[in-house]
Amino acid sequence: MFKRLNNLFTEHPNSLNESYFEHFLCAFSLGFRMVFSGFACMIHSVFPFLFKTTASDLANEIVSDVTSRKETTVDHQKPKVINHI
Repeated sequence: MFKRLNNLFTEHPNSLNESYFEHFLCAFSLGFRMVFSGFACMIHSVFPFLFKTTASDLANEIVSDVTSRKETTVDHQKPKVINHI
């Protein structure tokens, strides 16, 4: 029972060659930046002179981070479609 429950939390991080905690920090960081980017967009919609490039800059950083994670992940596992954060 415990092993099955443990697998729910570790299977995906392990497939990325990460511990649960490493994956948690990365996913949480990406999520936080996405939320911040969303707030910047909403503020920018009302005040177009604020946060002119914040959302697009953060989106580009996030894409770059996820792409580099995919590249390092592919080196550690069999080729397959990778759909993760």
